Amino acid sequence: MTSDSHSSPSSILPILFEDNHLLAVVKQPGILSQADDTGEPDMVTLLKEDLKIRYEKPGNVYVGLIHRLDRPVGGAMLFAKTSKAASRLSESVRSRQFDKFYITVVHGSPKASSGRLRHYLSKDAARNIVTVYDKPTADAKEALLDYVVVAKHRDCSLIAVKLVTGRSHQIRAQMAAIHCPLFFDRKYGAPIVEGEQDIALWSASIGVAHPVTKEWMIFLSEPPRTGVWTRFSERDYTNALHILPSEGFEA
Repeated sequence: MTSDSHSSPSSILPILFEDNHLLAVVKQPGILSQADDTGEPDMVTLLKEDLKIRYEKPGNVYVGLIHRLDRPVGGAMLFAKTSKAASRLSESVRSRQFDKFYITVVHGSPKASSGRLRHYLSKDAARNIVTVYDKPTADAKEALLDYVVVAKHRDCSLIAVKLVTGRSHQIRAQMAAIHCPLFFDRKYGAPIVEGEQDIALWSASIGVAHPVTKEWMIFLSEPPRTGVWTRFSERDYTNALHILPSEGFEA
């Protein structure tokens, strides 16, 4: 397990872990996971540039994208440094042997303190928004997540989430569907509140078997203590990180 980070020469890329096969880093909110038509900064390009500088590599640098985080979401991300590692890690994702845990702050609180949400999501790519259905629907994909309410503060709750499936906007859409939209997530119905910032969703833990050694590895990242995140105590975050990789997380 590893959770200690150090910064690479590019200060926006704190490194959680690195060896010849893997690179686990902290993505800052607002950065794209991979390049798009806007030409704005993205993690893959930034990491390639960083590796090229740090290791003084004259040619192309390989960085394999294993999973994505929405642009406004920050936290732990895992990349491959070789094509073989990328292939094996991608298979871990497909076979659901790639654990993804998040911490989020939502408006209100779910009726149950823990549970599994099952919905069916259909994405409108042109509008970049997901529609949620309670029953199987044409062109909609099943979405499953498990959650635990870690703490409550007045009108909001700190929630730990384990993704079972990995659908676009899944946590954002499913929490909104149970009337608990994420703070600042205006796209999915969050009310306007003072001090608008990036949506309150953080990739807190990734668990996966190392593609070469097969050792189970866990990479941890805590959200910044700014804005809405300051409503909860350090003990709350300790409890959340304890819940995340534990057995029996599912309700």
